[in-house]
Formats: sequence, structure tokens, C-alpha cells
Amino acid sequence: MPRTMAVANQKGGVAKTTTVATLGAALAERGQRVLLVDLDPQACLTFSVGIDPEELDKSIHHVMLGGVKARDILVEFEDGPDLLPATIDLATAEVRLARESGPEQVLRTALRPLRSSYDWIIIDCPPTLGLLTVNGLSAASDVLIPLQCETLAHRGVGQLLDTIHDVQRLTNPGLHVLGVLPTLYDGRTTHARAVLETIADTYSLDVLAPAIPKSIRFAEAPAIGETILSTSPASPGAKAYRALAGALL
Repeated sequence: MPRTMAVANQKGGVAKTTTVATLGAALAERGQRVLLVDLDPQACLTFSVGIDPEELDKSIHHVMLGGVKARDILVEFEDGPDLLPATIDLATAEVRLARESGPEQVLRTALRPLRSSYDWIIIDCPPTLGLLTVNGLSAASDVLIPLQCETLAHRGVGQLLDTIHDVQRLTNPGLHVLGVLPTLYDGRTTHARAVLETIADTYSLDVLAPAIPKSIRFAEAPAIGETILSTSPASPGAKAYRALAGALL
């Protein structure tokens, strides 16, 4: 059975999508079979790997609402992770899912036929604590929390943990919190180091290493549908994600 990891934080701009795409590519480099799942209506992950969401007729939205199988929308790549893409249609999914019985488990059920084909399934959750994120958490064995090392960025961690605890209690008792991944990190500043210490002490969360450094290289890579591993393979950011993949393995 694959490890299914939800990457979640209700705050935007903390490098969730960058983490999903780059960590997935780093695991694939090590011979792992990886599936990425885009659960964000903004479809940034889909765009980041070189797929134009506006050109797609079907997406994870249609799978979750029934009538389309996950395998029917699967985008396969020869030299990297496969993808279940998103489109803007997903923005209406929460309202429609709320009318269903057991709406928290829809993604888990949809992924079941694909599980035997992969070693890792990594889910890019949207920057909310709504039903889409709950679906991602309910389908996962692990949750990773990317966190920008600034005071305002960590104020919502408690709310996210409350949601995770509700999921553990109600729909997914086996969900394991891997910890916080420091992103956009500038270790030269006392403030960034202090934020990390505050998170570890306040919420009793593991802080994963290495921290992902701030770099313009991360913004440049998605423009050509690639990750920093191929556009700037010797950069500190690429080395950090490769080291994280090694640690998770």
C-alpha cells in the first residue's frame, strides 16, 4: 500500500504546491512511483507540471462528484510523477459534496483503484479548512504542514491542528502528523529561528529538516512546467527537497 500524504495549511503562500511538486519529483528520482493529486480549485499544481487547466474537459472535480473514474483523468509522465489534475470547476465541489452521504470520504474512495500502482500519493490541499481539505486528510496516512517562518504565518496552525484532530476522531483515526516543514526560510534571521522554536514548543510538533530556503528559483520553474530539480539541480532548494525525500524514505 502506498503512503498517502496530504500537504495542508489553510494559509496561502507557504509553498504547499511547490512542496508537492518538488518532493514528488525528488521521490520519483529515487525510483518511487508517485501520484500527485491537485485538490485546489486554483489548479496551481496542474499548471506547475505543464498542464493548462483551461484545456481540460475532466478533472478531479468530476471524479469526486461521480460518473468519472480517477484513471480516466490520469495524466502520466515518463520521467516524473503522474497527476490527477484540477480545474476551476472544483470551486463548486464543496457545496455539491455537502449534499452527499459521507462527503468526507469521497476522495479516499476515488483513489482506491489506483493505490496498488503507486508507492506515494501526495495531495495538494487548498488554502482552506473546508470539505476539500477534509477529504485530503481523510484519504491520507500522513499530513505534512509547510510553514513560512514568519509570525503571521504560524497563527493558524492551531486551527489546522483542530481540523486534523477532528478528522482523526471522526473519519481517519490512523492519520499521522509528520510535522512542520519550514519553507521560505532565511536562517540568517533571528526571527525565522525564533518562529520555528515557538512552533515546536507551542504545538509539540516535529520540525522536519532540512528547512527549505527562500529562492527565486522556485518561482521560475513552474513557468516552463518543471521543478527546481531540473531547472536548477545544484541549487540549495533542490538539495533540500532531495534531502527531505531521502529522510522520508
